[in-house]
Amino acid sequence: MTTPSNALLRPAERRDVEAIVGLVRELAEFEHLTDQLELTAERLHPQLFGDRPIVEAVVAEVAGHVVGYALFFTNFSTFLGKPGLYLEDLYVQPAHRSRGLGRALLQHLAELALTRGYGRFEWSVLDWNAGAIGFYEKLGAAVLPDWRICRLAGEELARLGTP
Repeated sequence: MTTPSNALLRPAERRDVEAIVGLVRELAEFEHLTDQLELTAERLHPQLFGDRPIVEAVVAEVAGHVVGYALFFTNFSTFLGKPGLYLEDLYVQPAHRSRGLGRALLQHLAELALTRGYGRFEWSVLDWNAGAIGFYEKLGAAVLPDWRICRLAGEELARLGTP
């Protein structure tokens, strides 16, 4: 698929893992969350390409360089009785923004969700990221004010999950 910015969108390949990890690092810096970043190529590779992959990724490539990505997985809606597509990350390098890459990645995933018969396409956005919120709303996405993300990780996860 070719985007309006003459970038190529394609499924991630094994050769893209290091580039995706680098872009995740850039995203963590943008979100001021580098202290939480533990991702390495060794950790990501089996999740994308192992015996039982649990995530998928699409990359945006310009002149042979990966400049953006969308990492996603399947979830399930009990209310709809259908699977859905959950976007974990969407990132385009600043030098390549405002050229339609973010929109093209989201459109690609929406098309994929429809093709697969999914009932929803969902993601989260940080409440301080007004630019992203405005962008998503312009695309027709509803930012749900009544829902909050709940998370168990690290010691809290171990505490609850250990008998």
